[in-house]
Amino acid sequence: MSQPRTVAFIGLGIMGLPMAVNLAKAGFEVTGYNRSPEKARKLAEQGGKAASSVAEAVAGADAVITMVPDSPDVEEVLLGEDGVYANARPGALVIDMSTIRPDVARDVAAKGAERGLRVLDAPVSGGEAGAIEAKLSIMVGGAPEDFEAARPIFDVLGTTPVLVGPSGAGQTVKAANQLIVAGNIQLVAEALVFLEAHGVDTEEGLKVLNGGLAGSTVMTRKGEGMRNRQFAPGFRIELHDKDMKIVTTAAREAGVSIPLGALVAQFVGALKAQGHGGLDHSALLKLVEQLSGEQKQ
Repeated sequence: MSQPRTVAFIGLGIMGLPMAVNLAKAGFEVTGYNRSPEKARKLAEQGGKAASSVAEAVAGADAVITMVPDSPDVEEVLLGEDGVYANARPGALVIDMSTIRPDVARDVAAKGAERGLRVLDAPVSGGEAGAIEAKLSIMVGGAPEDFEAARPIFDVLGTTPVLVGPSGAGQTVKAANQLIVAGNIQLVAEALVFLEAHGVDTEEGLKVLNGGLAGSTVMTRKGEGMRNRQFAPGFRIELHDKDMKIVTTAAREAGVSIPLGALVAQFVGALKAQGHGGLDHSALLKLVEQLSGEQKQ
């Protein structure tokens, strides 16, 4: 298959819209569809085209990218009567960049192959900033030849596209990623509350911590917002709760113990249950404050 030039992008949310815009700026012909039409119009204002349906978006496209919230959404968009598989041309690349269950990724890949489509699961890490800056880490599951065909797209969207195994492997690595990220945010939150309790200048404290072995992308991207209790969503608690359910379920099925991950999963779920699902996942700080008996406004 020649290098893909026409791309349908389904799902133009916090991550999807800047990703689609970056592809348009790189010279791809991008047609976007989103359930809320204003997002598609925003893409059209920045070099892409707006479609009024999935079928219209994917018609004739070399590649179709889906970036939707959860496993049922992926199944609906790909397998639905008016979905991607019913309307994509034979031989098209179908790249699901959502974060979903590995078993669902394997199932939709098999069903796509039956229709002559080449399906990759390619979830990403890097958050909203990584999507905007085109610095995403992309974990890909699928056939090596399909990965190579999709490389021109991946190279626009991120700095680290890696084929990690067959179908479903990308989602398995993403589950591990979300496990690490949640644990890292939790520990940064605990460290901040600890430093504040001892009257330390947290700006300088985080600066020196981030320069040593404790440093992390989480601290770099989230630390300042956590210090200032600014939790506008780059990645919502409700989505990380969904992801932690994926990793804890997959770990249980594999007979793997993740005791710290299971605890943090409960914290994420508790924060969502308190009505904070729309906040950024760095809002785990709020729960640490509650457990410490002091809640800042």
